[in-house]
Amino acid sequence: MARRTQGTSAGLDRGKIARAAVALVDRDGLDRFGVRRLAQELEVDPMSIYHHVKGKAALLDAMSEAVLVEMMSGAGDPPGGWVETARWIAQHYRDLAYRHPEVFPLLVTRAQLNPVALTALNQLVDAMRTAGLPDRVVADAPMTLFGFLNGYLLAVLNGQPGTSPAVDPAAYPALASVTPLQHDYGTATEFDRLLDTVLAGLGARAANLAAGR
Repeated sequence: MARRTQGTSAGLDRGKIARAAVALVDRDGLDRFGVRRLAQELEVDPMSIYHHVKGKAALLDAMSEAVLVEMMSGAGDPPGGWVETARWIAQHYRDLAYRHPEVFPLLVTRAQLNPVALTALNQLVDAMRTAGLPDRVVADAPMTLFGFLNGYLLAVLNGQPGTSPAVDPAAYPALASVTPLQHDYGTATEFDRLLDTVLAGLGARAANLAAGR
């Protein structure tokens, strides 16, 4: 099919462009992504894309929003309780990372100020305030939770789940002694355990503040 020239209707909108960009990055990787390659994929002139998305930075933001919309579209309503809400968000976020490992770094490196991201954070904050947690803990919770999620998921996405790190016991005896306990690296079991630690830390901080410590 011949490429449509600039100004010719291509049936494009921001959502369609973003979804096509996500599919292209899923297939070929973020390093090879560019507006010209996306235009070739859509069989349009690059300026047809710029008519809907004002520059590459805006396109990357649209891609981030597209995968978050996908994440939440089948998630339903959050469960009751702040711990359950945080776990619900974290599990869906992990699923998203494994569905779109090539796109996921955009969620880490770009500020997520789109409505779907803010809605999820608002749900967490609302659940925490409803539970009576101190505002200091509530304010710190999004960065605490997503600091863990982003760092952990970036670390494990390209690894081999279920493998222990190779450590020389002669050089690092203390580290080697706990290596067998890391046999579930990158698995859902490890993720749940570490998430429990993060959420327990937030709960303990809230209890300390409530007690005046």
